[in-house]
Amino acid sequence: MVNEAEQPAKDGVRVAQPSTPLFVYLFSVVCLAVVLVAQLFLADVKVPYSYIFTSHPSSRTFSSPPAIVVKGASVCESPHPFATLPPISPAPTKMANSLVEETKRIVAQFDYTDDDVNKGVREFLRQMNEGLRKDGTSISQIPTYVTGVPNGTEKGLYMAVDLGGTNFRVCSVHLNGDTTFDLTYSKVAIPKELMVAKTSKELFGFLAKQIELFLKTHHEEHFEAHVRRRKSSKTAEGYEDENVFQLGFTFSFPVQQFGINKGSLIRWTKGFDIPDTVGKDVCALLQDEIDLLHLPVKVAALVNDTVGTLMARSYASPGKTATLIGAIFGTGTNGAYVEKITNLQKPVDGEYDESTGEMVINTEWGSFDNQLNVLPNTPYDAKLDQDSVNPGIQIFEKRVSGMFLGEIVRLAVVSLYEKPNVSLFKSLSSKSNDEQSPLFQQWGLDSSLMSVAAADTTPELSTLRQELDSQLQIRSASVEDARAFKDIAYAVGRRAARLSAVALGGIVIQSGRLRETKDEPVDIGADGSLVEHYPLFRDMIYEALRSIEGISAEGAERIRIGIARDGSGVGAALIALVAAGMERKGIADELAALKNEIAQKVASAIPSAGESATLT
Repeated sequence: MVNEAEQPAKDGVRVAQPSTPLFVYLFSVVCLAVVLVAQLFLADVKVPYSYIFTSHPSSRTFSSPPAIVVKGASVCESPHPFATLPPISPAPTKMANSLVEETKRIVAQFDYTDDDVNKGVREFLRQMNEGLRKDGTSISQIPTYVTGVPNGTEKGLYMAVDLGGTNFRVCSVHLNGDTTFDLTYSKVAIPKELMVAKTSKELFGFLAKQIELFLKTHHEEHFEAHVRRRKSSKTAEGYEDENVFQLGFTFSFPVQQFGINKGSLIRWTKGFDIPDTVGKDVCALLQDEIDLLHLPVKVAALVNDTVGTLMARSYASPGKTATLIGAIFGTGTNGAYVEKITNLQKPVDGEYDESTGEMVINTEWGSFDNQLNVLPNTPYDAKLDQDSVNPGIQIFEKRVSGMFLGEIVRLAVVSLYEKPNVSLFKSLSSKSNDEQSPLFQQWGLDSSLMSVAAADTTPELSTLRQELDSQLQIRSASVEDARAFKDIAYAVGRRAARLSAVALGGIVIQSGRLRETKDEPVDIGADGSLVEHYPLFRDMIYEALRSIEGISAEGAERIRIGIARDGSGVGAALIALVAAGMERKGIADELAALKNEIAQKVASAIPSAGESATLT
């Protein structure tokens, strides 16, 4: 209350005035009382001031009058209104929580527990042994006729060729005898017209010509195109074989093998279609064309790349016990292992060396559990299989290999994106995203992006967000977007690693190596982009191995998973070496048998005293 009033005086001087009269004083008191009563009774009345205030409903916001602009003044006497607390928007918070919760729900679907791992191992062992007893099973258990593995001391110069798709590779491998080797190779694209040639002769003639060119370029001293054998007085025929290259033929198409260097084509894949070849021995087709060019080369072995991986690892990493498994975890997945011949109960056509008591078996484990007895089957797995070119087939491979993992992640992320209550790649910073992104196209997400996600541990996930932009055209993805993607990709990758452990663990148990040897490591050679480039993939395999009954943490410590490179090259050359050794042993055995037969005939033909005999 003011007791004195100030009024401007003349000349700009303010002069104090006498005190306010009594009635004015009483009037002021009455007005003050009315205001106080009004505030008391109208405190909860909602005044429609929302068009002025923008604060959170639970906060009180006070504003000053509009600013008065004074010309020439350097300050604002009354600032614009502003909230005493920062504005809070409940809607974005709810959407962000929905993203986190829905991401957790999807991640949980890919959880593959220790119990699941053990159920998988038991079923894998059952299907393994079923494949050893009969044909036509999920795990095919194909005999390879390879009955020995290298130990790192092998020496010599061998060749390998690899027809794995649209390229043909020719290699020579010099084994140094100390676990090391020198590799020379050339690679050429297969002309498209030869992939659909009218006759097999056109394709295999081209392959033989590439071998000839390779020999001329890199091994001229061994090459005599017009002379396959040279004259010699030491042999009955007057000729003897010159220094012939033993060659391993990696042929990555379905074949029915009936010898170490014999196998008929079941069907073409990968864009090849030459009906004339189906049912024919592919090794013989190549050998015929090699012989027409008089090349000093013998096709000694038909090679599966997984078997080659096993051989390459065994040569480079020897021990008291040989490498047990060769495994591929890359675009596809498969495994080969050393099995006791006594466990191979189904008929095996053709000849092979039984003296070692073992044979390498090509499992073809990509088709494990096509029946879905134990394998996980999320909606995303089911959708991938339904839209694939071979529904119901290669079910294990579709959950493990790099060719399919990216598509599983894509399907899971799209399902999250399509939820109306979830804000994924839809924030203002990402409003330019649309369905032109590869994210919305089948096979549009490459599995390599999973490796980027796993490797990016920065708080802002800047590398991953950059790759989401460059690979999927997701512009300016938020940290929350990238975190959701990373969590889903990790869950899919971790499940793949644990499923891989099911196959490896099942074979380790089947072999009995952990029981039979107490201190020696159980060696596994692995090849492929997942084991080489996906962060912590091998660590996640070991984590699962430790949970397997019959292996445990103690057994897992003895399992050694190492990288084995170039199974189709070095491995194929090593199989050619083994095949040559088997051939020499076979010839020696035949000569020994012939010698014994002659000795027996001579002994039986020697007459007793007074008798005559005729030797036939």
